[in-house]
Amino acid sequence: MTLSMSACEAAPAPKTGLSGLAESWRSDILAGFLVFLIALPLCLGIAMASGFPPQAGIITAIVGGLLVSRINGSFVTIAGPAAGLIVVILDSVQELGAGDAMAGYRYTLAAIVFAGVLQVAMGLMKAGKMSAFFPSSAVHGMLAAIGIIIIAKQFHVMLGVKPDAQTLFETIGAIPASLRDMNPEVAIIGFCGLAILAAWTLVSGTKLAAIPAPLIVVLVGMALAKYFDLEDEHKYLFLPNAVFLPHHEFTIGPKFLVTLPQNFLAGFAFPDFHRAGEVAFWRQVFTIALVGSLESLLSAAAVDKLDPFKRTSDLNRDVAAVGLGNMLCGFIGGLPMIAEIVRSSANVNNGARTGWSNFFHGLFLLVFVALFPKLIHEIPLASLAALLVFTGYRLASPREFQKTLAIGWDQLAVFVITIVGVLATDLLIGVAIGVVAELLFHFWRSIHWRDVILLTRSIEEKEPGVYHVQVAGAAFFGNYLALKGDLATIPAGRTVIFDLSETSTVDHTVMENLHHFCEDYRGKGGFAEIRGLDQLVAASSHPLAPRKRAA
Repeated sequence: MTLSMSACEAAPAPKTGLSGLAESWRSDILAGFLVFLIALPLCLGIAMASGFPPQAGIITAIVGGLLVSRINGSFVTIAGPAAGLIVVILDSVQELGAGDAMAGYRYTLAAIVFAGVLQVAMGLMKAGKMSAFFPSSAVHGMLAAIGIIIIAKQFHVMLGVKPDAQTLFETIGAIPASLRDMNPEVAIIGFCGLAILAAWTLVSGTKLAAIPAPLIVVLVGMALAKYFDLEDEHKYLFLPNAVFLPHHEFTIGPKFLVTLPQNFLAGFAFPDFHRAGEVAFWRQVFTIALVGSLESLLSAAAVDKLDPFKRTSDLNRDVAAVGLGNMLCGFIGGLPMIAEIVRSSANVNNGARTGWSNFFHGLFLLVFVALFPKLIHEIPLASLAALLVFTGYRLASPREFQKTLAIGWDQLAVFVITIVGVLATDLLIGVAIGVVAELLFHFWRSIHWRDVILLTRSIEEKEPGVYHVQVAGAAFFGNYLALKGDLATIPAGRTVIFDLSETSTVDHTVMENLHHFCEDYRGKGGFAEIRGLDQLVAASSHPLAPRKRAA
């Protein structure tokens, strides 16, 4: 069996820097404006869901646009706050604050500063390839668990109810009670937002799809807020003659709207380093740095595949740039940032050519929040919660389970084990449980202990321009980093032949990474081919399924 990637030519890449601005400013301004429309409500919602003030998300997007876009190693990614870090930051605010939300906020800002320092160090130490170490199913399990947690917490906000729950499982269990006790007018705003987002998935490829769905959700929510008079606190009766309702009187008012300082500078806050000597503080630092870096690396690599000019990001420089951005955000009151996949995809789809689109998106946000804070105050919290509930659903949708099962039942097992581990403990421990589970499956496939660290491989140019990559023994996530480093030394535009005939087992993570290498190599005008898979038995019919030598 042979997997091959033939050569193809990409369009000439645009210039970068000031010359790139002069060449591409028209398309980048338009893309940046459209991304700004998507980013504004998401930044507000992510900040509030994280236990931060709403403006914190805007601050992060502005720093990501104006600063990080000028020093990062990518081309069309958008740096800003992401739903994937909500769980990490909220946990930090609650643990470090011990019931004091403002203290937790300021302690977490200090943790973000140190996490940024770690990320800069990781970039300088060439840690951009570390994402290859983590099993794909464990990473996707982590993201699915994050999605479940977001849904569990934001669903109550969407209904206008504050649940009486202390733990995550209590929060999940309180959903039926919140449905029973929901504030009807708030819930109408929230469910309308969900309906719009669901409907927009059905109009892809039409002219209507060019309008950002989050913008429509916010505009409809603002219109309903005006109709229900959320600006003024008052009581109202809902279906007073319906005997099946537990009660009919509800209160509505400005507390269901976004609160933002009238003066932009008043929204800045500063870190408190008093807990920097405690173990709990440093656990949050390492969690923010690790999860943020991992998500950012995965997003940047995914966006490279969307880039019509087939450019490849410098992931080490990207991690360092995000780290610098996070240091600044921590000092002035912002959330941590990553290379965010949803906004980056919209950036590419709307014609972005260079990093200046990221810059313009940040500039538009700065101008808008500085000049129109009262307009932002009219956005209902239920609309923002609906955006996050939908985002959580996409991370943990049944399709994700189906896609993982298609690769193999063992991958589904790792996926589910990681989800349960994250929900029962925290992100770091949950991912570690997933990694251990994947490792145990490899030992079950008869991997020898000596193969855990060392992968037998060689790269030889057997004829001019033709590189043969021989891999032997067990090829799996735990030892793939060495091969990935070797592959980086092969010049672009050549022919690369992978020979896996001497391997005893190849896991899904290695199959996926080799497949991605072939795709990227093709984008640079080369040719790549994988041979020797015929002698291995796949766990499923999926082309990237793990494989084991027949007994």
